[in-house]
Amino acid sequence: MKPNDDFSMSTPPAPPRERWPRLLLSCPAATVRDLAHRLAQQHTVEDIQIAQSGLGLLKLCDSALGDAYYPGEIPLASAHVRVTATDGRSVEGAAQLLDDRASLARAIAVIDAAVSGRLAGHEAAHTLFASGQARLDEQSAARRALLTATRVDFSLVGSTDEDDDA
Repeated sequence: MKPNDDFSMSTPPAPPRERWPRLLLSCPAATVRDLAHRLAQQHTVEDIQIAQSGLGLLKLCDSALGDAYYPGEIPLASAHVRVTATDGRSVEGAAQLLDDRASLARAIAVIDAAVSGRLAGHEAAHTLFASGQARLDEQSAARRALLTATRVDFSLVGSTDEDDDA
């Protein structure tokens, strides 16, 4: 770590920014909203885009003919905020989620702004990131266990001396 970095030595490095929404979504929504509320009490939060949710059409392209088709709808929630610290620094944050909870998208956008701008109170997000990563690791381990349990050994297929013509 460079001596000029704004992070203190006790703050772990944040995961890549593109992973923040997924990590936060794996945490309980109430915990995420609570952190966003605490950050909003410390700083001024202004909505650039009002948090909203709705449905989006999932568009895919046919591999044979190249024609577009729509197999279904997906839930979408998005928010875009500006967080201004007491020292006057202003940082923007946003979130776009495959989820239908607009308030959760706004909470994640507030956390996104605080962490990316390293505003006061952002350190608490690192605990949520670690908790979210632990939950995702548990899910991955459970999925790997299921995959291992359902694996079929095809090496024995066709190795018998049975005659199919009989």
